[in-house]
Amino acid sequence: MLDSTAMQRHLRFLIVLVAMAGAAAAGCRGDEEPPQVTAAVSLSRATVPLGAPVEVTYRFTLVDGAPPLGPRKVFAHFLDADEELMWTDDHEPPVPTTEWVAGQPVEYTRTMFVPVYPYIGAAKVVVGIYDAATNARVKLSNRDRGDRSYEVAQFELRPQTENVFVIFKDGWHPAEVAPENPAVEWQWTRKEATLAFRNPKQAATLFLQVDNPSAAASAAQQVDVRIGETVVATIPVGPNEAPIRKIAVPADALGTGDMVEIRLVADRTFVPALEPNARSNDTRELGVRVFHAFVQVNEGR
Repeated sequence: MLDSTAMQRHLRFLIVLVAMAGAAAAGCRGDEEPPQVTAAVSLSRATVPLGAPVEVTYRFTLVDGAPPLGPRKVFAHFLDADEELMWTDDHEPPVPTTEWVAGQPVEYTRTMFVPVYPYIGAAKVVVGIYDAATNARVKLSNRDRGDRSYEVAQFELRPQTENVFVIFKDGWHPAEVAPENPAVEWQWTRKEATLAFRNPKQAATLFLQVDNPSAAASAAQQVDVRIGETVVATIPVGPNEAPIRKIAVPADALGTGDMVEIRLVADRTFVPALEPNARSNDTRELGVRVFHAFVQVNEGR
């Protein structure tokens, strides 16, 4: 007969064996829940320089027979070759998941600026769908990486030096960063501010992310984008959103000089310290707030 100490050791050994058997059985069974969604993601460019804009197109299809998803969010993680997370694009789809219909694809495109991350080389996009309240993830029909996250696209990050260098020339206040997220940076303009860059001598696209977060009556409502005296675009600005605008700039609008200057002219300016409800000591004259200004040469045009 086993003494009490030997009996305890024997029981612990049996518990370990049972746990190992259960884990092995679970591993053999895998994730037996049927998939609910098929995902696909594509990028507008196979190679993307750091700091450059890229358009990411998401496409999700609720599979036939799948139950309603309920409210869910999409996570999109951008990883380097060593599976290290570089940045994310977690978001709510423009068509809420509560409205997805089986067999009807939901497709949309989001434009983002690639962060200036200390990495060059192969990269990948991993996506999933999850419940924001519980973090429970939806099973997709794509190949599972093991945690209900799914690799859906690959691309290559290139050096920032491949971009057109844009100079924030005149009319700008010093750069600022968001206290809650140092990766978010902006610069305020005065009434007028100038961007300068080397003339590519061919058609280009100006990517501009601009807003005006102030509700002051004297705050800007719109900003003109001008080359010389020609207005190439007029952008409404407001406190609620800062979408990335794409402005086509034909080659003839760039002129024949070696350098091009684009002027941002706000329709009005305000001084926070002079606003009665602002409770601010900021005496700067502020036009609009610019997060990104990027010039992309249109290849083959």
